[in-house]
Amino acid sequence: MGMSVTIEPATDQDAEQILKLQYLCYQPEAELYGDYTIAPLTQTLSELRAELAESCVLVARLGGEVVGSVRGSVDADGTARIGRLIVHPRMQRHGLGGRLLVAVERRLAAERSAARYRLLTGHRSAANQRLYRRLGYAPVAIEQISRQLSLVTMEKPVAAAPEPERHVAA
Repeated sequence: MGMSVTIEPATDQDAEQILKLQYLCYQPEAELYGDYTIAPLTQTLSELRAELAESCVLVARLGGEVVGSVRGSVDADGTARIGRLIVHPRMQRHGLGGRLLVAVERRLAAERSAARYRLLTGHRSAANQRLYRRLGYAPVAIEQISRQLSLVTMEKPVAAAPEPERHVAA
């Protein structure tokens, strides 16, 4: 019998595993853009621990191993900023990234009153853009960061809660 992946809030004890996974997962992005100084590859353990204390950070676990993670926070205007969505390469293409994204969206809406979701991705990151579009995100801006990199800002509104069913007596 195989183990199933669970998604839950990250703890301080997860910090080292998240940082190692982040480093692994962002290597292809760094190669794609020819820049190994991107923030996910230079973040320190203490910086990550500070994020764990301030942000909504979720992990996907397979047994005791962290195989995915995502982070989010909500600005004063209700914009949920979602980032650092990572899935271990051997676990990719099985829907785990989408599950993590939906889980953080739900938490940010329920616990932090998010009104809209926003995330950034590189202009050459086609697989990321496909995932985000499939989950309802649309591009709203493109910012050129360097000759090699433009960041695509994608957003979607928080879906209104469905109306409760009303039973009408006949």
